[in-house]
Amino acid sequence: MTKLQTVCQFMESFAPLRLAEDWDNVGLLVGDRRREIQSVMTCLTVTPDSVAEAIEKSVDLVVAHHPLPFRAVKRVTTDSTAGQMLWDLIGHQVAIYSPHTAFDSAAGGINQQLAAAMELQGIEPLRPFADDPDSLGSGRVGKLAAMQTVTSVATKLKQFLNLKDVRITGEPDRPVKKIAVGCGSGGEFLTAAKRTGCDLFVTGEANFHSCLEAEASDVTLLLVGHYASERFAVEQLAGLIAAEFPQLNCWPSEQEHPPLQWV
Repeated sequence: MTKLQTVCQFMESFAPLRLAEDWDNVGLLVGDRRREIQSVMTCLTVTPDSVAEAIEKSVDLVVAHHPLPFRAVKRVTTDSTAGQMLWDLIGHQVAIYSPHTAFDSAAGGINQQLAAAMELQGIEPLRPFADDPDSLGSGRVGKLAAMQTVTSVATKLKQFLNLKDVRITGEPDRPVKKIAVGCGSGGEFLTAAKRTGCDLFVTGEANFHSCLEAEASDVTLLLVGHYASERFAVEQLAGLIAAEFPQLNCWPSEQEHPPLQWV
């Protein structure tokens, strides 16, 4: 049997909690560290569907990229969706762990994986953390070996993320070489992408005004969708945990799906 604390320590070994943004809520959010567990399910977000799956399959630990709870709560009741999910999970003794922005910024984290998928060279943090012993930081930036068009980069990402469509600002035939990466909702990294001289900034989603700012700044935005920019890493995380703890039954949620569809 494996104690919950042992799995938490493993998570913190490759996604140190010190890497999380100040506003984030990471680590073990619900659970008894002393409890022995047998099954782990990873997911991007705790939703009613993933909660139902966890309960149906008697999961002991849900590793959710997005935290639940995210902000401080004064009460846990079934009056809200978040309260209902917490009530149900706690009632079935399901623990919740979230690595969130610590995993985004880790040495082998989501942004690093996205940058590697585009075959960027000289990959570095886009926004370095001050006094970090491992020279890590938020986002990633690197260069292609040779100039490519936005369409060419987009095609490679669509293959990696199994997507049919992505969105861009500007011209699809624009040549680019220096690329910034920020998974999820990464509009906040646009200023850093511009400051470091990037031609292209790849992120999950950005609001209307960020898109206008990108055009004005001559930085092409490539939006792959919040879900797609992170879900692939959640699936790989399940395999990583399973390899470290072969005695555990571990899998990525089979019921999780993107909330937005094309019609």
